[in-house]
Amino acid sequence: MSTFALLLLLLYFSFHSVHALTPINRDLYHISDGLIAEIKGLVGRHPESLDLETWRARNKGYSAKIFVVTYRHRGWKTNDDDDHKYRIILSFGQHGRELITSEVALRLLKILCGEHEMPSILSDSLNHSFDNLVIKVIPMENLNGRKLVEAGDLCERRNGRGVDLNRNWSVDWGKKEKDYDPYEENPGTAPFSEPETQIMRRLSASFRPHIWVNVHSGMEALFMPYDHRNTTPEGHTSQIMRTLLDDLNHLHCKDHCMVGSGGGSVGYLAHGTSTDYVYDVIKVPMVFTFEVS
Repeated sequence: MSTFALLLLLLYFSFHSVHALTPINRDLYHISDGLIAEIKGLVGRHPESLDLETWRARNKGYSAKIFVVTYRHRGWKTNDDDDHKYRIILSFGQHGRELITSEVALRLLKILCGEHEMPSILSDSLNHSFDNLVIKVIPMENLNGRKLVEAGDLCERRNGRGVDLNRNWSVDWGKKEKDYDPYEENPGTAPFSEPETQIMRRLSASFRPHIWVNVHSGMEALFMPYDHRNTTPEGHTSQIMRTLLDDLNHLHCKDHCMVGSGGGSVGYLAHGTSTDYVYDVIKVPMVFTFEVS
């Protein structure tokens, strides 16, 4: 099995080692401040492999910050070494109400650092593969929206000023389907009007990942581009993406997950999503959306 397939399998294992209940159960879900504090503690205990940055942006009186954890195996090296490694971005918590995704991020970081047991079927293979990887983990992309959920608005998915961050990217931005819900899918006043999407665009453009995974919750699905079309891209790389998802679905999900393009599988088209921008504009070779229940 390829390194990428093993890593995706490890990521999906992390999903299913966390269990979801609603409304918010404080025994299962951290408060956002508590989760960030745990992550800072991890970084403090493992400075040889983890680094934490805070990215900030502001627009028209609204500000946001995003914590970015970088993982490198077997010792810290300079950013110059990243050019010679496979680079991966894993983003969680883009929608405020999807609390479980940030718990998955925390669990994954603990596995990477050795504080939580790795599945035995993966440990030997992955330990030899991590030397060639640099992984950036965004545990909570939408911190402001998350705080609205914690204050009692349990169904809120948008950011702190009512914009859906997964409709605020520029590919096919602003197009509305017949069932468009302005409360759920407000795309903002313009592409990248929101500080959170500005940060994520800067991060992805500067890091130049080979793989991008955006983790959501609400169903069991493994998606690839496109979201704004009901088709997948053409070409060899697209075939590899589909093969990886089919393998992951078979090995871990027992073929229960929905697999394919987001627009062709989920039942509606989504416009202005991060997946389609990262794939079409930044030209990341492999882009995925994982949905966990």
